[in-house]
Amino acid sequence: MTLDGARERRVRTGGIELCVAESGNPANPTVILLHGFPDTKEVWSEVAARLAGRFHVVVYDVRGHGRSTAPRPLRGGFTLEKLTDDFLAVADAVSPDRPVHLVGHDWGSVQSWEFVTVARTEGRIASFTSMSGPSLDHLGHWIKQRMRRPTPRALAQLLGQAGKSWYVYAMHTPVLPELAWRGPLGKRWPKMLTRLEQVSTDSYPTASLSSDAVNGLWLYRDNVRSRLNRPRTDAYAHTPVQLITPLQDVFLSERLCDGLERWAPRLTRRTLPARHWVPRTRPDQLAAWIDEFVTANESGRLPKKATGAYAERFSGRLVLVTGAGSGIGRATAFAFAEAGARVVAVDRDAEGAARTAELARLVGAPEAWAETVDVSDEQAMEKLAEKVATEYGVVDVLVNNAGIGLSGSFFDTTPEDWKKVLDVNLWGVIHGCRLFGKQMTERGQGGHIVNIASAAAYQPSKALPAYSTSKAAVLMLSECLRAELANQGIGVSAICPGFVNTNITTTARFTGVDAEEQARRQKRTARLYGLRNYPPEKVASAILRAVARDEAVVPVTPEARGTHLMSRFMPGALRALARVDPPL
Repeated sequence: MTLDGARERRVRTGGIELCVAESGNPANPTVILLHGFPDTKEVWSEVAARLAGRFHVVVYDVRGHGRSTAPRPLRGGFTLEKLTDDFLAVADAVSPDRPVHLVGHDWGSVQSWEFVTVARTEGRIASFTSMSGPSLDHLGHWIKQRMRRPTPRALAQLLGQAGKSWYVYAMHTPVLPELAWRGPLGKRWPKMLTRLEQVSTDSYPTASLSSDAVNGLWLYRDNVRSRLNRPRTDAYAHTPVQLITPLQDVFLSERLCDGLERWAPRLTRRTLPARHWVPRTRPDQLAAWIDEFVTANESGRLPKKATGAYAERFSGRLVLVTGAGSGIGRATAFAFAEAGARVVAVDRDAEGAARTAELARLVGAPEAWAETVDVSDEQAMEKLAEKVATEYGVVDVLVNNAGIGLSGSFFDTTPEDWKKVLDVNLWGVIHGCRLFGKQMTERGQGGHIVNIASAAAYQPSKALPAYSTSKAAVLMLSECLRAELANQGIGVSAICPGFVNTNITTTARFTGVDAEEQARRQKRTARLYGLRNYPPEKVASAILRAVARDEAVVPVTPEARGTHLMSRFMPGALRALARVDPPL
């Protein structure tokens, strides 16, 4: 996607001309998207296209980049003071009567921090969204603070960021960076972005890459050393700030943002499991967060902040949970809701799904919907996937939780019993992974799939042949799918809960017995699980943690962790336990 359809104008400032492109209705709130190094305004094309329907979107080439002219001489022509002059000239041209909403990435964010902390821009900026580009003043204080108190942790943080900042030192060497960008580095850069960042190079970078990079070197040379040595002490943001931190950024440590509330009191934090070039790799999520933040500031009522432990990670994300009408599914829906996620609660019990969605909104979900589907029904799942994508968007996190219990010896388990348990426990997971996972891969912006397996997946039992088989298949499916989707930024986790106090015990079926004996065993099993009383909320916490950390296999309860270790180091003992009659 390109910016070819945008309206272009030239803005003169300080002896140069800036190329400015506008899209959307000028009567709407103005959002200015500012690019970094060695990019041009085209880095924002995907995000701009998603915002133009609701906002007046403005992008411009920073001086010396793209179709903007460069100062002469280059030295001294890229100071933060002159970049502030450029921003004010653009803001006055595109939105003379209303403050603008500012969004910056990389050096676009670095210079934007200057804009939102100097007095002469007060009243011109309504909000600021920052990603992958800290304030040089804040960074200078961050470094000095850790050097004054060189604890092991502080030194580790300094050394960690120093290692990530190797390229900054290279930028300051004479001649060599220019030769590299005009030569091999400039030619190989697009392929490097594709290989290392999974960035699509369709219409990006532009043909001016080499000259943009050579001119952009002076962003570093004119500002970095002087500001880090003498950081401003009054660099306080005079506008609300939204900080979006890519958790896999190879250039910047998360720790750089520690204590940022000191400088930006009205701070909203978000995190993304992504690398540095998020405007190209995560445009949907960025556009959604920018839209939400700008709209909230325009209305003067900032949204209630999510309070969950993983609020930064899941706020605004779309999460679909099957089997959400009760038990682990409902607890998981609530946990994501508390973290600010949008939730789709799916269950074959319409009333249970509706109740979960209703309560999810009460505990923090900005939006929640209920869908009634039997996960074993392939056509119904296909219709669900199509509806969710059309009405709610592509799912960011899929939790395949729906399952049924079945106990009884192998010879008492009929073919119909096998079909029922495999249809729900295995095929339900397959349908979810195939349909929603395919949407994730086609979107190309990452995601996560959680499959609820069981400790029974690796703990054999003569009383659970069908159930254990179905869950073992889910575990192996998860491992295989994790390997297949790893290069597409999609994680897959298998959760193995163990004995958890849910209503699956009252609905589980027992083969080879009459109805009276089945009811007795159900009651007995429910009582035993109740005595164990391991709550589903703890499983939900483990699920959120698994997604946030991209964990592969997660045994949850102590007995699940214990038997998982035994399956690896003491398989003979586990096989002996499999012969024990359950206390039913």
